Amino acid sequence: MRNPMTRVSRRGRVTIAVLVVVFLLFTLFDRVVGAWADYLWFSEVKYPQVFTEVLQTRIWMFLIFGVAVGLVIAGNLYLAYRTRPLLRPHSAEQHALDRYRLFLLPHMTGWIILVAGLIGLFSGLSAQGHWQDWMLFSNSTPFGKTDPQFHVDLSFYVFEYPFWRYLLGVAFTAVVFSLIGALALHYLFGGVRLQGAGERMTAAARAHLTALVALFVLLKAAAYFLDRRGLLLDKFPTQDLYGAGYTNINALLPAKEILAWISIIVAIAIIVFSNAFMRNLVWPGLALGLLALSAVAVGGIYPAAVQSFTVKPSQLQKEAKYFQYAIDATRDAYGLNNVTVEPYSADNTKPPASSLLDGKDATVNNIRLLDPAVVGDTYTQQQQVRGFYEFNPKLDIDRYTIDGKTQDYIVGVREIRYDQLQQNNWQNRHSVYTHGYGFVAAPANQVVCSGQPLYVSGFFGDTAQPTDPNKQSGSCVADKDKIPVTHPQIYYGEQMGDVYAIVGKSKPGDRDAEFNVPTGGEDQSSTYSTYDGSGGVAVNNFWRKLLFASYFRETNFLLSGVLNDHSKVLYNRDPETRVRDIAPFLTLDSDPYPAVVDGKILWIIDGYTTSATYPYAQKLDWNTAIQDSSTSGRVFPEPRQDVNYLRNSVKATVDAYTGEVKLYAFDDQDPVLKTWNKAFGGKLVQPRSAISPGLMDHLRYPEDQFKVQRDLLSRFHVTTPDGFFSGQDFWEVPKDPANPTADQPPYYIVAQLPKQDSARFQLTAAMAPRKRGNLAALMSASYVNGQPRFEVLELPANTPIQGPNQTHASMTSLVDARKDLTQFASSNSDVIYGNLLSLPVANGMLYVEPIYLKNKNDKAFPRMQKVLVAYGSEYMAYADNLADGLAQLVKQVTGQAPPPQTDNGGTQGNQPTTGNQPSTPQVQEAIAAMNKAIADLKAAQQSGDFEAYGKALKALQDAIGQYENAVKAAGASPSTGASPGPTTTASTNPSPTVQPSSAG
Repeated sequence: MRNPMTRVSRRGRVTIAVLVVVFLLFTLFDRVVGAWADYLWFSEVKYPQVFTEVLQTRIWMFLIFGVAVGLVIAGNLYLAYRTRPLLRPHSAEQHALDRYRLFLLPHMTGWIILVAGLIGLFSGLSAQGHWQDWMLFSNSTPFGKTDPQFHVDLSFYVFEYPFWRYLLGVAFTAVVFSLIGALALHYLFGGVRLQGAGERMTAAARAHLTALVALFVLLKAAAYFLDRRGLLLDKFPTQDLYGAGYTNINALLPAKEILAWISIIVAIAIIVFSNAFMRNLVWPGLALGLLALSAVAVGGIYPAAVQSFTVKPSQLQKEAKYFQYAIDATRDAYGLNNVTVEPYSADNTKPPASSLLDGKDATVNNIRLLDPAVVGDTYTQQQQVRGFYEFNPKLDIDRYTIDGKTQDYIVGVREIRYDQLQQNNWQNRHSVYTHGYGFVAAPANQVVCSGQPLYVSGFFGDTAQPTDPNKQSGSCVADKDKIPVTHPQIYYGEQMGDVYAIVGKSKPGDRDAEFNVPTGGEDQSSTYSTYDGSGGVAVNNFWRKLLFASYFRETNFLLSGVLNDHSKVLYNRDPETRVRDIAPFLTLDSDPYPAVVDGKILWIIDGYTTSATYPYAQKLDWNTAIQDSSTSGRVFPEPRQDVNYLRNSVKATVDAYTGEVKLYAFDDQDPVLKTWNKAFGGKLVQPRSAISPGLMDHLRYPEDQFKVQRDLLSRFHVTTPDGFFSGQDFWEVPKDPANPTADQPPYYIVAQLPKQDSARFQLTAAMAPRKRGNLAALMSASYVNGQPRFEVLELPANTPIQGPNQTHASMTSLVDARKDLTQFASSNSDVIYGNLLSLPVANGMLYVEPIYLKNKNDKAFPRMQKVLVAYGSEYMAYADNLADGLAQLVKQVTGQAPPPQTDNGGTQGNQPTTGNQPSTPQVQEAIAAMNKAIADLKAAQQSGDFEAYGKALKALQDAIGQYENAVKAAGASPSTGASPGPTTTASTNPSPTVQPSSAG
């Protein structure tokens, strides 16, 4: 009777063959189409070497590892088949195996090739995914630094160790599959028997299988030796530190070495005793048992005993040296060695008029009122002109020098929102609405027209210039474009997603087909243009059309009349995607930002080189470390990415018009960047000297790097083992007062902090003592002469200065504030809190928090209507604008305004009543002068007269000085009493104001 399995296979042979061919055609066709389109794209951006190097490396690794593993397995299977016994004993077991032997024997070579080929295929697919490990391994660059234990250059751990680990894994895989396959064949063909008389294993089978087992044990010995180095990447048993501690070095390290030598001895014993002397498996089995017992006893029980009985009773004394290794390595790996820590007493608790009102303090002058995370909707509603324009919900902040003054601006670009097109057909989506338009900026410290930004760039024309709805302040924009650009069209942006654009016209005289800008008027007419930039891939023949029809799954490439002989297709238009494809080894900052550099709109993206194998350095999850309230809205969690080494090595730019990508080596001493650049021919990244002065002026300290460093410095600002062990001085990132479920994000400001020579554009953050709410330190990071500068102002441990959350709670408890906020929230409005800024001013702490209101309807946008200010913990104010708030603080300290009242009727602080203050003609005269100066301030503020405002500030400063001298002359301190002069409280109704830049 014919074998039914053979009959079934013959019947299905044709069907299976057809299905395999169709599957391969579709799989290979998609791969070929994707590779062709990718190559054209890499050629367009002038980085073809990235495509070719990566592709060649992956192909070679696929072939080498796939073939190697396949040959090893095939060789062992063939050897097991060739050494099968010619005569098999008669037994029920052997009779049961006959049917399987009959099925395999006619095509044994084919079955061996099939099994080995499948395992080799999956091994090759796995190997090609490790192309980065090979490129680092083969292009290793010395660090010039050694680890503290073995004194081996750090390049071994960062570049070589991962690849050696992978090689061992591949070897184990090949040996294990070979052993399983050989054992199965030996059993199938009678070389290994479970029943019957005589030997249970033939000599050939015994020699083959024991050789594979011995090889496995030798590989285990190699793994033990490599594990010795890997101990420096381990985690301390009882501390949140990484590296080899006392137990690892004094117990586990020698244990690994002992186990390695035992493994070698066991491997030799298996070969010798199994084939030369005993010729049985008793002694080899005992040897393997000895190895397992040794692994448990030497590698497990002994280190656990050392940890419990030697280290745990006196951990600090035993592990102080290793704590220091971890502290030093972490600070070095994350670039924290050059952090400057300065003491800041913050003992001045009284608002100084000279700093708050004279217009000379660089920090006060540039207090930021606009929050880029809040005013995105404001930009979109006021500057979109047409419903399909949109700004990023989280805008960016940068600095510009306009009219001789450098300050920070809230910036964004007007992009196309494709889902809002009224006629969202294929032609409109891909060939008419191809780009956004305009770079829009507004000073961060000014609001106009009832709380709106003062737009200074990115205008379409009169239609783009909103005016004050109350007709009180005239135009809400600058009189001209203060940041002009040569090509305001935005063809590459963050909102483009996977939408491609088809551009180009047949001949110069043809009609322009791309929507450019609306011209306004009753007919809402628009102008059209044609892209003439260098970006895009030509689609000028049938084969290119066929390619992109397949690539985008779109038949219109073959059927539509939109394409012509000069057409180009722009794809991969997201700046972050373009940089990631060109430099796949970089970890990119999550916040690309646009900047106008030499008249061009460029996206600037910070690129980081990272590693997870830096010895003794603290390991963290990158995506968790950069989370705060500004990123908590992410819908899909990012996969874990462990890092323990970080450098902001690359600054990348993407031209918003042409799509041109440039990579600059910002940290040109980074060995990881040098290794990657060498791997791609040495020309992938341009040298630091190629960064133009205009671009250098817009580089900023990257936010994600700052978050990671801030998180680490909360503990690693402690640099002694005993201080780290106690943990008493650890800090933590305070929760965001506006979103208590997430950490407070850092914020960019232009300020001159203590010990700084001049005002800088810097990223700052407040820190609180762990599990306490008061203020512990202020961190600041900036670039000085193109070099990173990280500074920390550390407050005394017993400081009474309130932290951000405590201050927010106190300010929002003010009677006027609580009344207004309750009314706003109950009157169809949303109350939105902006960044709470913690600013060191005049040896004290100034807090500023803007308040936005947004009506609860689809077309509303946030307006800044109120501001909360506080100096120290005693003086607080709630005002219509920053100038009034600062003036109120000064009045409180001089006695012209009562102490702030909380909503429970209590008095904030310990201010005495007015009855203690002497009244003399000189005092009354000074009070009158102060009142006149304040009235002049308000008049200048309403009129927008900056010159008059400055004079009024100077007059107020002089009047305050006059008042203080008069009180002293009368025999009392101006800080211990209140004057009988008039009081000024914040208005509960928002009014349109022009915020002078000198007052933030």
